[in-house]
Amino acid sequence: MAEKPLFLITNDDGVASRGLRQLAVTAAEFGDVVVMAPDHNASGLSTSITCNRPLRARLVEESGNIKYHSCDGTPADCVKLGLEYFCPRTPSMVLSGINFGTNASINIIYSGTMGAVLEANLNGLPAVGFSLLNHSPEADFEACVPTLRHIIGGVLQQPLPQGTSLNVNIPRLPAEAIKGIRICRQARAAWTDSLERRTDPIGRPYWWMTGKFVCDDKQDCSDELALAEGFVSVVPIRTDFTDYAAMAQMKHLEI
Repeated sequence: MAEKPLFLITNDDGVASRGLRQLAVTAAEFGDVVVMAPDHNASGLSTSITCNRPLRARLVEESGNIKYHSCDGTPADCVKLGLEYFCPRTPSMVLSGINFGTNASINIIYSGTMGAVLEANLNGLPAVGFSLLNHSPEADFEACVPTLRHIIGGVLQQPLPQGTSLNVNIPRLPAEAIKGIRICRQARAAWTDSLERRTDPIGRPYWWMTGKFVCDDKQDCSDELALAEGFVSVVPIRTDFTDYAAMAQMKHLEI
């Protein structure tokens, strides 16, 4: 008999996150689950790795066919550690999330959730990152379940192209109000005025990350547009940053 699928799951909100627990429980409907997630909030760490101190990990909980572990490193560290030491066999898929808040558009660059997906991609494994457009501690992650089942089941049935992963963002809507799923491109957008200068009680300056997300991209097929219209956005991504279209225009720089 063929082995059941195995999923390695991580996130950047921490091992206790309700979003991660919902993702793990849903993935467990399809196969075995090994969770290796940060023991702290690791948002905004992108693909960073820990190279100046040891990593420590421990088993947190076992529940049915799910093993929850925590690590004191980054989301990318969690993928590396999980793959090398905690997965009993090569995972069928690496899953990350469900993140509190969007990772659409330029947010993918900063996201620890998506950093874990890119790390899995570098290791030659199919990977999917899930995010919900809701930062509230009371976010309804159960509304994500139909999307999780559809995407996980679909990728198991028809594997992703080699080197391709998915960035999936889910609108803040009840499950029955979500209009469907769209395959999209990444919207062109940016964060502006992102550091606010403040002064502490003894007069020393410090800076606090803040800012405003600006998206003027009105063209069709963007993830931001799909989300605004009530659809789940799915953006295929790769770790190859080469601008192939520009290569031919730069031959004059060669010697």
